[in-house]
Parts: sequence; structure tokens; C-alpha cells
Amino acid sequence: MPSASPSAEAHSGKAHSGKAHSGKDCDVAIIGAGPSGTVAAKFLHDAGLKIIILEKYHLPRFVIGESLLPNCMNVLERCGILPAVEAAGFQFKDGAIFERGPFHSPVDFRSNFETEGWGTTFQVQRDRFDTILAEEVSKAGVEIRQGHGVTAARLADGDCQLTVRNDAGETGLLSCGFVLDASGYGRVLPRLLDLVRPSKLRPRRALFTHMRDHMAPEDHDRNKILITVHPNRIDIWYWLIPFSDGTASVGVVFPEDDVIYREREDQHVFRTLIRNTRLGAILARAEPIRPMERLSDYSAHSTRLHGDGYALVGNAGAFLDPVFSSGVTIAMVSAEMAAKQLIRRHRGESVDWEADYAEPLMQGVRTFESYVNAWYDGRFQTILFNRPDGENNPLTKMVISILAGYAWNRNNPLVAQTDRYLAMLHDLCA
Repeated sequence: MPSASPSAEAHSGKAHSGKAHSGKDCDVAIIGAGPSGTVAAKFLHDAGLKIIILEKYHLPRFVIGESLLPNCMNVLERCGILPAVEAAGFQFKDGAIFERGPFHSPVDFRSNFETEGWGTTFQVQRDRFDTILAEEVSKAGVEIRQGHGVTAARLADGDCQLTVRNDAGETGLLSCGFVLDASGYGRVLPRLLDLVRPSKLRPRRALFTHMRDHMAPEDHDRNKILITVHPNRIDIWYWLIPFSDGTASVGVVFPEDDVIYREREDQHVFRTLIRNTRLGAILARAEPIRPMERLSDYSAHSTRLHGDGYALVGNAGAFLDPVFSSGVTIAMVSAEMAAKQLIRRHRGESVDWEADYAEPLMQGVRTFESYVNAWYDGRFQTILFNRPDGENNPLTKMVISILAGYAWNRNNPLVAQTDRYLAMLHDLCA
């Protein structure tokens, strides 16, 4: 059978100089070269494991999820990739602005409950951002095989085998001790193992594009993303994510089963909805620079996050909703959590994947999920647009802390008892 890596052109990066400790192709195979895959690879490589990343596509490639949260910076700093990201010239980000009709609620991420950690971050074009992360990991010595997709898997801790097909149509086998699935929306292992289940969230559609925005300084603070709610529909909202080169990501999210929009052409729906808000005036002179794209029924979860010889990180395990930009944060946090367990496993220590990985990870995911649910039923919008005065108000700091990505800080009452405190805040603000 031909190698799954038949030519130099199919590779990106340098091969690891040593052998996997088990005598296999690598200690850990990672499916996907997005943020969760590259972050996990860097932590594991630095701990002495041999890693191979299998990426189905070729970088750079377009992806949404372009607004980072400050907690991402902590993970990037700990794995040593942050200097390259800082040097890339991405748009600085210090917060968000939420709007609904006459209501206007700015959020400064630096005013949050977390006493340590970053309070600012970047707004990034994901094609550039993901490529930078992959290049840094490749420079460190991790092998990245681009154009290599996983089509089958035989999984057992210490003895895993992946069937890999490259984009030349050649198939081969890769042996490893463990598999991390960081395949994002592709959800490779969940689909192969029948783990994918629909989310309890209502199915929604996102329409999005990139524009040369031609925004004047007084139109919008480019250091913040803009989240705009439809004036008459709390379940329809829009994003504006400015970039440093005068372009911006623009999108709208609405219920997938909404009879008003379901049978309309995407371009018509996008233009109609954008015109209903101040965002339409802000973008009056904007010029699209990408075709309109859609993402439908994107919320999903896996019935389990780990099994014999594998673990799921990032969107492969669960994806909620783009409203609070939690996707990349969950991806990076889960990558670091999983890497810690694999390093312990590599050192011969016992690992309880449920107690040491799945449950701690899901505590933060459930916090974000409570916020998403409260956003769409209107409770969180009531809190945002009627919150206690002042960025230094302790309750405001607790809310902002989670919006900044610190959903795993259990010293924050809004993390430790999310639903209870959301109800209390809603009653107070209402």
C-alpha cells in the first residue's frame, strides 16, 4: 500500500528528527490544523512527543470564527506562539458593542472579574491566523501533512491506525498511540463513530461575507466588534468584525426554519436584514470582496469527548453559536486541557479522561451555553441593555469576564452557578 504521504509537495513543515517512542509513526496523530490542532501539537511537541498533524485542506483556507477572546491570548502565550501572532499586524480588540434600536451597550474586556490574564486580543482573518499558527508549529518540528484526510480509524489506546487519503487519491495507513480529533465542523471521528447529535439549540443559518467597509472613524470603533440585534426580532442578529486592512467580516444569523426567510435567496435575505439596522447605514459604501457564504444548522455536540485511544477537542466535540465568539476560545482551552492529559499519559501516569478532561472542559462550555440560551430568549439582552451602571460594578465585571472568555474561572459566581446568577441579574435589570 502506498504511503499516506507520497510526495514532498503534500507536506508542510519539517519532519520530527526522532522516532515515536512506541516505534509507531508518531505518538499522537492530530486530525486538523486549525487553532485547536496546532495549539495541542505545540504543547505536546515541546513535552517531547512526536506529533503528526493531518489536514484535509491546504493552508491558507477561509474559515469564520474571526473574533478572538482575551483568554485565547493566555493559551497562545503558554504554548509559545503569541509573539508570532502579535507581530502579524492583526486588528487590536479591546471589547464589543451591543446595539438594539436605541439601546447601545459597550463592553470593555479590560474591566472583568479576572484579576490575572489578558484583557485584550485581536480580530483576525482566519486564513492568515491559522497559517501563522501552523507555520510556527512546523518551525518547531511538528510534521503537518496538508491535503490528507482521514477516511477510517481503528482505535485502541497505544495502538491506533488511521486510513488516510491524500488529495492525489492515494491511500495509506498511519499508526500512532493516540488520536486527537481537532477537525472542527468536519467532526471526523464523531461521524465515523456515530457520536454526532443535534444540539438542543434551535437550528440557525449564518450568512456572511468580507467587505471593504469604507467606515469613517465616527461610524464605529474598529477596536471592538459590533453585535446588532434586529429592531423587532431578538432572535436575529448581525456581526461586524473590522480588520486592520480596512476590510471587515459581516454576517447575519437567523432561525433556519423561519418561513419568512427560508425560501428566499441568500443575497436578498442578507441585504433585507442588514437594511433594517444602523449597520446598513454604516456599510452604505461597503464593497463585498468575497462571495456570500452560508453555514446552516451548525450547532451540534458529540455524545462523548473521549474513548479508547482518542479524544475530541474544539468544534469536533461541540459547537454552540457564534454570538459570543466562544468557538476559538473553547478550541484552544480544550487543546491545552487535552495536551496536559496526553503528557501525563506519556509519562506513565494514570489519566481519567472524564474527570480530568471532559467534565472540567464542559463546565466552561455549559457556562457559554447558558449565555447563548439567555441571549436568544431575551434575558441576556435585558441584562446587557439595562446592566448596573459603571464598568467597575462587581456584577458588570462578572458578566464581562465570561464575555472575555474566562468561562472556567469558578471564583466567578456567574461561572460557578451560571443559571442562578443569570436569573438574579435578569430580575435585577428588568
